[in-house]
Amino acid sequence: MRIDVLTLFPGIVRGPLAESILGRAQARGLVDIRVHNLRDWAPGRHHVTDEPPFGGGGGMILKPEPLAAAIEDLRGAAGRVILLDPAGRRLTQEVARELARRPHLVLVCGRYEGVDERVSEQLVDEELSIGDYVLTGGEPAALVVADAVTRLLPGVLGAEDAPARDSFARGLLEHPQYTRPDVFRGASVPDVLRSGDHGRIARWRALMSLWRTWQRRPDLLETADLTPEEQKWTDAFRQGRTPADLLD
Repeated sequence: MRIDVLTLFPGIVRGPLAESILGRAQARGLVDIRVHNLRDWAPGRHHVTDEPPFGGGGGMILKPEPLAAAIEDLRGAAGRVILLDPAGRRLTQEVARELARRPHLVLVCGRYEGVDERVSEQLVDEELSIGDYVLTGGEPAALVVADAVTRLLPGVLGAEDAPARDSFARGLLEHPQYTRPDVFRGASVPDVLRSGDHGRIARWRALMSLWRTWQRRPDLLETADLTPEEQKWTDAFRQGRTPADLLD
């Protein structure tokens, strides 16, 4: 997969992309992530990329000409152009999976008061938001999208089924995790995790995943893909029962 990031501030993006899983994925040739400075497509000595808005008001608007030239150069034959914008559809795990199936993404980072609307209408395939809040620019959002998508690519996380165990993979939050020591500040690791009984451990994890979702994000249960047993557990939670009541 190839991901192009178009930004006025490449330094915000390049550092994180070179670290950890994203850096290793690029070094292994599993993804090709390129960062581009929008000013490279702005003509003139001063490389102007923004102007005040028509009609007055505060802030600046990214000009259409540099954006159009950059997008048309980067799109290629299979590129999907995505503008990071709070007005876009919400990024979810399902959207990340959808994007991970594409061969080429062009992530356009908005800045200031936004981009000229004609760019959105004529050159952008979709707008994408990472949440209902406002950032100083689209760069952090582009990093979130690149990370969420890259980790789903085959081979990036090592184990082929690793993404299937993530939070939201089936619409549920992930179960609690523990490591050594067995006792930390008086709190012990659940006995089931030290039992060696893989069947009981798998059942505990499924139950605790559902319980954590029930407690913290009950809205996810409206669309979660539940097994018949998980549906029975959910009904039990509604009756006031807890995981301690349901474990063998």
